[in-house]
Amino acid sequence: MIREIIRETWTASLKEAQKVLEQFLAQPETLDRLEAFSQMLIECVESGGRVFACGNGGSHCDAMHFAEELTGRYRKDRRPIGALALGDPSHVTCVSNDYGFEHIFSRQLEGLGRSGDLLIGLSTSGNSKNVIMAFEVAKAQGIKTVALLGRDGGALKSVADLAIVVPAQTSDRIQEIHIKLIHTVIETLERKLFPEHYQGQ
Repeated sequence: MIREIIRETWTASLKEAQKVLEQFLAQPETLDRLEAFSQMLIECVESGGRVFACGNGGSHCDAMHFAEELTGRYRKDRRPIGALALGDPSHVTCVSNDYGFEHIFSRQLEGLGRSGDLLIGLSTSGNSKNVIMAFEVAKAQGIKTVALLGRDGGALKSVADLAIVVPAQTSDRIQEIHIKLIHTVIETLERKLFPEHYQGQ
């Protein structure tokens, strides 16, 4: 009995993930928005800008993963690319204690960000107040923004320079697509900056 439940769960979960990806690709604007995401990242890095990322919970983990793929490496060795996931523990506890949790990303970005940088915000609901505040600071400082969202896009959809919305209702399905977007946008960046890594592929 338990074996049947486990197998059914795996089958249903994988099929649902496949369905979400198919629905995402079926949206007529999807590839245009993904191409714009790549262009924004490439332009930022080529002009000497830095990449910042932020999110809460699992989305914070995805933001950290995005940054380390840039400062470390994706598939092959190459120079590090300037990137940082906002929200280190000492900063979060300091700012949330003194100003409030909604300020944790905006204050760090205000101190570190400069015109020409790029901010990536991840939010499955699109309504994370601390991410919204970071986007407002970014706009004031001339920092371009990309929001990776889910559901209906929430408030961030109208705040971001570029909003990419995954048509799913649960955080796990949304985040699965977000991590695919993170990996692929880095690959497009590398194919532009380090084409020798992809010769013959």
